[in-house]
Amino acid sequence: MRILARQCVTADGYVTTPDGWPPQVIDPAHGPGSHGIREFIAGCEAVVMGRTTFEPALTADRWPWPDLKVFVLGSHRTPGAPDDVVFDSDPVRLLERLRADNSGRDVHLVGGPSTIETFRALGAVDRLELVVLPFMVGAGMRLTESLDPATTLTYESSRGLPGGSVEIVYSLRA
Repeated sequence: MRILARQCVTADGYVTTPDGWPPQVIDPAHGPGSHGIREFIAGCEAVVMGRTTFEPALTADRWPWPDLKVFVLGSHRTPGAPDDVVFDSDPVRLLERLRADNSGRDVHLVGGPSTIETFRALGAVDRLELVVLPFMVGAGMRLTESLDPATTLTYESSRGLPGGSVEIVYSLRA
């Protein structure tokens, strides 16, 4: 099992818009499966995320993870969450449960910088995939404010995506 963080980031370095939304949702190229997510998710059997990322999905037009096991780092079960969603406030216990339930396929680490850093600090993040979007938003949350600058990134690959985005893949070493 590998845990893979995949994050869209604007050309000026923001992982959210000024009003807190993921920046890809304002990209004209955004749509189901855009930005390489369809291919990425095809190799995953589960997602793990923080509660702040999970809760907006409950009101989405469609459930974003219909065929994946969902694990949420959160202090309480969110009202309306599907019964099969696993919640735990302790990242170590959540990681143990995730590993116990995994059949060997990849796990998508969804979420903001602090959630990514929480799992990176545990040595659990194997890869960081950045999708650089071809526009700037001028404000919002930056990925780098929470990540430890001592993290070693090793370049693996890059590719252009439809709509002008660029995917850059790094392996991580703590």
